Amino acid sequence: MSEGVKKGRILVVDDEASARHALSEILTDEGYQVKMAGDGFRAIAAAQEFLPDLVLTDLKMPGMDGMGLLARLKEVHPECSIVLMTAFGAVESAVAAMHAGAANYLTKPLNSDELLLVIERALEGAALRREARDLREKLSERYDFSNIVGHSAEMRGVFKGVEQVAPSRATVLITGESGTGKELIASAIHHNSDRRDRPFVKLHCAALAETLLESELFGHERGAFTGADRRRVGRFELADGGTLFLDEIGEISPATQVKLLRVLQEHEFERVGGNQTVRVDVRLVAATNRDLKRLVQQGKFREDLYYRLNVINLHLPPLRERRDDIPALATHFVRRFASENNKQVERIDAGAMRVLRAHKWPGNVRELENVIERAVVLVDGPVILTRHLPTELDEPQGEDGAMPRIPGASLADLERYAILRTLEHVGGSTTQAAQMLGISVRKVQYRLRDYAEAPKSIAPVLKDGASGAPSS
Repeated sequence: MSEGVKKGRILVVDDEASARHALSEILTDEGYQVKMAGDGFRAIAAAQEFLPDLVLTDLKMPGMDGMGLLARLKEVHPECSIVLMTAFGAVESAVAAMHAGAANYLTKPLNSDELLLVIERALEGAALRREARDLREKLSERYDFSNIVGHSAEMRGVFKGVEQVAPSRATVLITGESGTGKELIASAIHHNSDRRDRPFVKLHCAALAETLLESELFGHERGAFTGADRRRVGRFELADGGTLFLDEIGEISPATQVKLLRVLQEHEFERVGGNQTVRVDVRLVAATNRDLKRLVQQGKFREDLYYRLNVINLHLPPLRERRDDIPALATHFVRRFASENNKQVERIDAGAMRVLRAHKWPGNVRELENVIERAVVLVDGPVILTRHLPTELDEPQGEDGAMPRIPGASLADLERYAILRTLEHVGGSTTQAAQMLGISVRKVQYRLRDYAEAPKSIAPVLKDGASGAPSS
């Protein structure tokens, strides 16, 4: 790739041949890739083929002038920046062009240093706009329903609720234990609504003291309290036209509850220390891991605010109640953290997956995410095994590999459990298992032959060339 392609593509449009050739020479020397056009009509055709990052065009041209070209380029190639060149007396027209979407203008005769500075800034602005657009597209893709992991009946019900409520203006209350993904669902609601191109502002209510929380929500005026040396805009104003997500809404004080209720009812408030009424258009999504109805009964949460918040309720079940989602979630996290850590981790071993499915997950999806990240960092091969998981995870329950009950189990049952679990821990190596158990490899192999009728779900993958029967 040439240096010119790296710096950017510029289309120079001017009806004076000497002017456009001079500009082309200057820009080419600076490392830009340049194409020229003698009028607006030729510029349109060139833009569709050349796909310039920036168009540098004269304002006054016969046929299609710079304003006409600006309008057409916004239709056929909206991504490019446009800089107009004009005589000193036509500055008002150039300013009008900027209101119509031009990035900047230059007055003739041109100064080469100013020319290069304006072009550089216009290209930087275009790059930032493309980056912002790409980020919005990635966010929309990330929060699309098909990309939120969960195939259980419980989560399908949540997805259906999000799909129904997202296009509306209704306030949503998301309930569920910590770590169940309430913020992810709030983001999905915003990014699937008609407010997706407007701000999505988040605030964790439990992380702030009452006085700070009020200032964060509504902003404050200069001098409102010690340290308030200037006006500050609050989260409601920042979210105007978009969505405000208030996490742990059950932690706010009674005084803040009153002010929040007013905003929900009247869509207006005053900043702390001020008397100017501020009106906003904000869609509110709140979340809590507490039982707000019980708090209402205890007199700790306003009943009228509760009903204002609970227009639509989406409840996220804990991970232990949707164990069928664990394999898909774990696999999703493996791919994500393998990519982030530049590691070739392909899958989770069946034994390790049984441990994951059996654990009670008091920290829910967030705990599972942390466990998988740790495993990806520690694993030195393509497969995550049981030994890569934290030792405090629960042992699998049930027939397939469960610890036999004591008392009541025979020595043979205990030996069988010890051998199979050790083999899982060492990835199926009979040699390593024998060393850990203090028995011979031949005894391990004999026992494996005896266990040949064991359920396949606990049959280990053998290494060291072992076939499950003693060698001759």
